[in-house]
Amino acid sequence: MPLQNRVTPFGDIVATPHRGLFTGNRGIIHDPATKTLLNKRWSSPAWLVCLCEYKGKRRKVMGGRSWTELFFLDEATALAAGHRPCFYCRREDANRFRDCWEEGNGVSRVLARDIDAVLHRERLLRGKKRLYPLEVPLRELPDGAMLGEGAQSHLVVRGRALTWSPSGYQEGPTAIWGGMLLTPPSTLRALAAGYSPVLHPSAMT
Repeated sequence: MPLQNRVTPFGDIVATPHRGLFTGNRGIIHDPATKTLLNKRWSSPAWLVCLCEYKGKRRKVMGGRSWTELFFLDEATALAAGHRPCFYCRREDANRFRDCWEEGNGVSRVLARDIDAVLHRERLLRGKKRLYPLEVPLRELPDGAMLGEGAQSHLVVRGRALTWSPSGYQEGPTAIWGGMLLTPPSTLRALAAGYSPVLHPSAMT
């Protein structure tokens, strides 16, 4: 049986055999003896997107009491859920994200903890995923933004919507009525300022 360790664009953690392109964490939220999640879904405001393999090493999933390995279809999914690139294993990407985050949000000289504090306010509302009204047409959203429409989520690429699933994307609706933004506002502004997240190959067809 697959472990419950795959993150959706809504930030939920589900069980699926599909692993995705990235791992990451929200602190320690599992019991290593049973490899099951605790009741809490985060223990740190630093929600990271990490490489699945770093310097030739892979972590044993839920094998210890360091951090709980979560998995994402791609980086756009992780950003929508409220994560940001890791400064340890993805330093170059993290620096690019910070530069675009600063430009998009009109700030300078921010530290990782400053970004985490803003994202933590933006990602949750009373312990649940915070959604934002869609105030511009789909075609005006930057690539990598994600929308929620009911229980479904969509990725924006070149002004069109692709429907998300644990295994990849497929062509989505030409119009989204009543959709809500999943990507936190400060991250959306970083995307608009030029940050290009790594997308699943199915998004590029």
